[in-house]
Amino acid sequence: MKLGVVFPQTEIGADPAACRDFAQAAEELGFAHLLAFDHVLGADPTAHELTGPYTHDSMFHEPMVLFGWLAALTERIEFVTGILILPQRQTALVAKQAAEVDILSGGRLRLGIGVGWNQVEYQALNEDFTNRGRRSEEQIALLRRLWTEDLVTFEGRWHQFRDAGINPLPVQRPIPIWIGGHVEATIERIGRIGDGWFPLVTPSDKTAARVERLRGYARAAGRDPAEIGIESWLRYAKGGEVAGPESWQADIDFWRSVDASHLTVNTMDAGLRGADAHIEAMRRVKESVDL
Repeated sequence: MKLGVVFPQTEIGADPAACRDFAQAAEELGFAHLLAFDHVLGADPTAHELTGPYTHDSMFHEPMVLFGWLAALTERIEFVTGILILPQRQTALVAKQAAEVDILSGGRLRLGIGVGWNQVEYQALNEDFTNRGRRSEEQIALLRRLWTEDLVTFEGRWHQFRDAGINPLPVQRPIPIWIGGHVEATIERIGRIGDGWFPLVTPSDKTAARVERLRGYARAAGRDPAEIGIESWLRYAKGGEVAGPESWQADIDFWRSVDASHLTVNTMDAGLRGADAHIEAMRRVKESVDL
């Protein structure tokens, strides 16, 4: 398995130097990838019924801009959106931004996408929350064409245009698209059209069964299940307390048992503040586990 690290943006602060230091430390420590979450807007929980963990007080860097900047400050580490909320964004613009990051980084982008949970965010971005899953499939098809063809003509349900394309095209043609989520429709979609899966669930027999269903969906679509990557999080803390090496290793052993391809250390939710504390936490995990 390849071991990466989550960019702890809700806790690391807005200082560009802290962002730089964390990314460079991750690369120097030998982590394979840097994963960033995505939210364009936060909402006030006293004014809205929110189903997710983040509010207007949660700070998020814009991942494409962040990765474009970090591309110039690193050499090897892969950049991963985990996940970009695709249906609340314009598809052609995502294609353009992702291609630019891929070019600036020398082909180091992996685009993780999902449908999100914050209806307020969709409303503010003038996109439809109710059809986001179905619409994301069309977006994926269009993204792949825009990344591989000079001129595209597309006649879909939500996208229609003729003889247009982005320039320059990315280094990777196409950029890998991984999908996050664990509901059955998402698992089926990944098995049919995804390059990889972010399960967003913890180790359990239920999770192992989901992995087997994913592979069944892939076979039903005429695909080799081994070509679909799986990446989960290795949580530094659980319940607000540092989990410790035994817990970390147990999680690694589970994901190895289901042939996961990637694992990402998440140092958030442990009361850490600032880049140095998170760097030391990811260092501790790296030195304590056996992959």
